[in-house]
Amino acid sequence: MSLTPSRPQRIAMVAHDNKKAELLNWADFNRLTLSKHELCATGTTGSMLEYELGMHVTRFLSGPVGGDQQIGAKIAEGKIDVLVFFWDPLEPQPHDPDVRALLRLAVVWNIPVATNVATADYLISSPLFDSDYRPQRPDITQRDHAEVAA
Repeated sequence: MSLTPSRPQRIAMVAHDNKKAELLNWADFNRLTLSKHELCATGTTGSMLEYELGMHVTRFLSGPVGGDQQIGAKIAEGKIDVLVFFWDPLEPQPHDPDVRALLRLAVVWNIPVATNVATADYLISSPLFDSDYRPQRPDITQRDHAEVAA
């Protein structure tokens, strides 16, 4: 594995209402690093990031109306490399099944996920972050064939 720079990381950023300020502060602190990568986010979070950071953020729908699912679809398509999702474990979310589905897809497709500032700091400061490292994607064709046969 080489640690030479490759294409920019495609970073999805999501935050529940009570965590938006925390994500904005983290993103502002890491503005220089993030500026070298492609950012996308759910609705309001994306608008706030774009305004605060002064850089382009591809925006999806708000999480509760399908944005989480849109990002999940991009993960399954191999079009998201990293998920930074500051979720609020202390506040019930009306779209909790969508949140769980998004996190499940990130695990299934083996992409790095940061759910709090500490993990996001570790992830963005890793030498692998700005390298050509790409996580192994699962071979789901073998699994699909096994499920059909069962």
